[in-house]
Amino acid sequence: MEQINTTGDLSDYLWYSLSVDTKGNERFLEDGSEMVLHVNSLGHALYAFINGELVGSGKGRNSNPKVSIDVPISLKPGKNKIDLLSLTVGLQNYGAFFDKTGAGITGPVQLKGLKNGSTLDLSSQQWTYQVGLSGEDLGLSSGGSSFWVSQPTLPKNQPLMWYKTTFDAPSGSSPVALDFTGMGKGQAWINGQSIGRYWPTNIAPSSGCTDSCNYRGAYSDGKCRRNCGKPSQHLYHVPRSWMKPSGNILVVFEEGGGDPTQLSFATRETESICSRISQSHPIPIDTWTSSNKETRKHTKPTLSLSCPFPNQVISKIKFASFGNPKGTCGSFSNGRCSSTNARTIVEKACIGSRSCSIGVSVNTFGEPCAGISKSLAVEASCS
Repeated sequence: MEQINTTGDLSDYLWYSLSVDTKGNERFLEDGSEMVLHVNSLGHALYAFINGELVGSGKGRNSNPKVSIDVPISLKPGKNKIDLLSLTVGLQNYGAFFDKTGAGITGPVQLKGLKNGSTLDLSSQQWTYQVGLSGEDLGLSSGGSSFWVSQPTLPKNQPLMWYKTTFDAPSGSSPVALDFTGMGKGQAWINGQSIGRYWPTNIAPSSGCTDSCNYRGAYSDGKCRRNCGKPSQHLYHVPRSWMKPSGNILVVFEEGGGDPTQLSFATRETESICSRISQSHPIPIDTWTSSNKETRKHTKPTLSLSCPFPNQVISKIKFASFGNPKGTCGSFSNGRCSSTNARTIVEKACIGSRSCSIGVSVNTFGEPCAGISKSLAVEASCS
């Protein structure tokens, strides 16, 4: 059964369940109770349970969301329950015929004997379906349900597990993130507000990264690739406006199994603000709709700096260079071409202000070297 049309956007999850009665004399059991469960799915991820125990899982890729798993299983004499949980992880919304791209388990679903090669096709049997998770129906994400239970030992590495805890907001006013290191894949809520999906076990390819970075030339998704062999993301922003000073509720739904005791909060302390704008950058966007063509003609690209918090001002210019500066924020350095008065000009325009803007042109800084396109790079501190 196709998933997207069945769930109707009510949930990302769809259960497929089947009871199988075995007498012990079936052909696919001739060599014992061990066999392979084969499942084909259109995507995007799949968990297989036999008699309530997770026996296997699989996930698709961005280039090919389809999932196919072959899981060794054992059946007991009598009634056995097969539960397959299919889930979507974002839906395509562009490209040719994207609306015809389905998801979910459309088969075949088969039991295969390990030794004799016999196969039992389960696809056409009487499956039952359930849209969504029980925890969704119970409203567990709000943290206010009466179905929560406390245990002396916190379950770890358990699939399809809901966790709840309370916490005090980190002190200060710096941006806050939740570090999901140690968790598998799932969703999280702060005081009933969803902070999105987490998936720190989704590891980037271990090869293809480069120490150098040059975006010039034809587009390639391999240019300037970083963090090979690392999680695609493990820090997830939590707006401070969602949190109270104390008594905040964190709810986590873990799909595959993780260790919630490793969850932690992190704050981002902003030591520097940086910007780098070249003479070839577009002019400020608020001038694009100006009806005065002469004004647009003489408007130059602008470098803007702004402190992250309302009570801060720019207190120091750590670096300023107009020419061909090198490096990135925190490691800027002068190139062979550099204006001698760039730092003085930037300090005069920015020190003591919460924000400042400077025109990137030789009219502002003079001509340090003719014949090349120049850039202005600035690193500043706020206090």
